[in-house]
Amino acid sequence: MDMPAVYLKSAREQFRLYQRLGERTFDQVSDEGLFRRSDPEANSIAILVNHLHGNMRSRWTDFLTSDGEKEWRERDREFEDVITSREEMLARWHDGWQCLFTALDSVHAGNFDTTVTIRNQAHTIIDAVNRQLCHYAYHVGQIVLLGRAERRGEWKSLSIPRGGSTAFNTEKFGRGLHGGHFTDDLK
Repeated sequence: MDMPAVYLKSAREQFRLYQRLGERTFDQVSDEGLFRRSDPEANSIAILVNHLHGNMRSRWTDFLTSDGEKEWRERDREFEDVITSREEMLARWHDGWQCLFTALDSVHAGNFDTTVTIRNQAHTIIDAVNRQLCHYAYHVGQIVLLGRAERRGEWKSLSIPRGGSTAFNTEKFGRGLHGGHFTDDLK
């Protein structure tokens, strides 16, 4: 596999990971919880989804041929309470990710050296993709944190649960991890 293909496969897998983390959070949060804000200046989960949707549509539409900050984008509006239902939120979530994956699917070894612009700044494909991957990880982390706060003690961990590292390592490696060294004698 050539380097562009290896990189794009890795990036796609990382984007899918963050997409799934968001979706697993939505599954645990009530409809009301998706729209709850801790204060008037704070974002709700739905507002963060709206922002991600706007960003994804802007950055990934015509990814290789136009600036990633589209004239039609209304970024400030992305941080307003414009989504009114779980269904609308999920539709925007899926639409944004579909736009991203369609754009990634258009990149290949033959066009991997294309210069991509975002806000009139030149980026390599790797820089542009990494920029978005970091941005989405940041906001999905916020979504997970808000979801966890909504659920309080009823949250089901999306990774290794607190106090579960030894069991996880035993399952994955057939032995526990103790003091920085793997050991088979942990009970």
